[in-house]
Amino acid sequence: MRSLHDIAHFFASHRLRLATAESCTAGLIAARIADVPGCGSVLQCAIVAYAPAVKTGLLGVAPDLIARHGLTSEPVSCAMARGVMALADVTLAIANTGVADGNGDGPTPAGTQCFAWLFHLGDQTHAFSETVRFHGTRNTVRTAAANWALSRAVDHYLTLDLRRA
Repeated sequence: MRSLHDIAHFFASHRLRLATAESCTAGLIAARIADVPGCGSVLQCAIVAYAPAVKTGLLGVAPDLIARHGLTSEPVSCAMARGVMALADVTLAIANTGVADGNGDGPTPAGTQCFAWLFHLGDQTHAFSETVRFHGTRNTVRTAAANWALSRAVDHYLTLDLRRA
């Protein structure tokens, strides 16, 4: 796993401006970047959309999308990423929704986290999503998810960068 310092500096050196839409991580993705001195050019906006009404109202996630796929789903995290990107002038949106412990989204296993990464580079937008399951306490899962979200953003960007070379 990359260090937060390396991730923040990678984002800065590639002129990526970040917005997050976070549910389960409740702002930890943004907070991890903010922990790194000099990250002001990177972190633009962070929205904690814990409640479904915030996902639908502020981020524009369609209620029927939630009804079809559930709150903990890649389609919902993708819609959250699109919503936060529409609110902020950014080149990277990261979204997360999930269940940290056994008190969540119906039959969804504890530790299940759904992520989306949306890159707007030039005139093209590239989307990635995945579901990962972490183990441990509630806060261990949330911290692991935040670190995963940031590290995978670098991986996804490098994939795009390789295609452009």
